[in-house]
Amino acid sequence: MLKYGLTGGIASGKSTLAAMLREHGFPVLEADKISHGLIEPAGAAYPEVIARFGRAIVSGDGKINRARLGRIVFADREKLDQLNCILHPLVEREVQRQLAELEESGRFPAAFVEAALIYEAGFHTKLDGVVVAWCLPEQQLARLMERGMGETEARQRIATQMPVQEKLALAEEKIDCSGSMEETRYQVDALAARLRALPRSN
Repeated sequence: MLKYGLTGGIASGKSTLAAMLREHGFPVLEADKISHGLIEPAGAAYPEVIARFGRAIVSGDGKINRARLGRIVFADREKLDQLNCILHPLVEREVQRQLAELEESGRFPAAFVEAALIYEAGFHTKLDGVVVAWCLPEQQLARLMERGMGETEARQRIATQMPVQEKLALAEEKIDCSGSMEETRYQVDALAARLRALPRSN
C-alpha cells in the first residue's frame, strides 16, 4: 500500500481534498483529530500539556480549551515548538499504527495522512510521497476570516507554517485549490487514477 501525506498551508484546501480522496475510496487519517484525542482528559498527552502550559488552559469540565491553548502557542513560537515536541511523536506513533492496520487489510492501493506539519515534523521521510494543496495567500487570509478569525490572528497562523513555495518544491504531487471546485476535483480524479496505476511491491 502506498502511504502519502496530504498537506498545505492553513485554509488551503486540505479538508476538501481529503473528502474527495475518500470519495475515491482512499482512507485519509487526520493528524488533527488524533492530536485532539491525545489532549482529552484520558489522552496520553493531557498531563504533560497541562504541566507545560498551566491550569489556565483547562475549562470547568476538566477538558483542555483548545482555543485558549491555540491563542497561547500561536502568539509565541517557542511555546508552539514546545507543544509540537509533546504531540508530534505521539501522533506519529498512532498514525503508523493505523497505517499498518490499513496495509494489513490489503484493501487499499493507497492511504493518506492529512497533516499541516508533515514537512516541519520530518514525517515526509517515512512516506512514499506528499500531496500539497495550495491556493493564493489572499485566499488563505479571506477563508480564515470567513471562519471568524481576526486578521491579526489569521496572519499569525499563516506565518507559523512553512512557506507554501517551500512545500511545493518538496512535493511529489501538487493540487491547485485556488480555482473552482470542479477544477480541483478534476485534479484529484487524475491523481487517484495515477495512484491506482502505479506498480506496488508485494
